[in-house]
Amino acid sequence: MSTKDAYKQKIEAEIERAQAKLADLKAEAKSSAADARIQYDKHIEELEDKIDATKAKLKELGEASEDAWEHLKNGAESAWSTLSNAVRDSAAKLKEKFKD
Repeated sequence: MSTKDAYKQKIEAEIERAQAKLADLKAEAKSSAADARIQYDKHIEELEDKIDATKAKLKELGEASEDAWEHLKNGAESAWSTLSNAVRDSAAKLKEKFKD
C-alpha cells in the first residue's frame, strides 16, 4: 500500500468518526426542546458543511498522482483539522448548554 493510500484511508476513517458524532448530535437534537433544537440544527448544518469540504479535499487527494499528492496533503490536513475541531467544539458546547 502506498503512503498516499494509507493516508487516504486514515482520513476516510476520521470522516466516518465525524459522521458518527454528527449522527449522535442529530439524535440528541430530535429529543431536545424547540429552542435547543434550533441550536443543535445550526451546529449540525455547520458540521455537515465541514464534512463535505473534507470529503472534497480527500477526493482531490485520491485523484492526484503519486508525485502530486504530497502538495494536496496540506489542504486535506487543514480541512480535517477544521472538521475535527468543529466536531469537538460543537459537541462540547451543546452538551454544556443543554445538559440536564
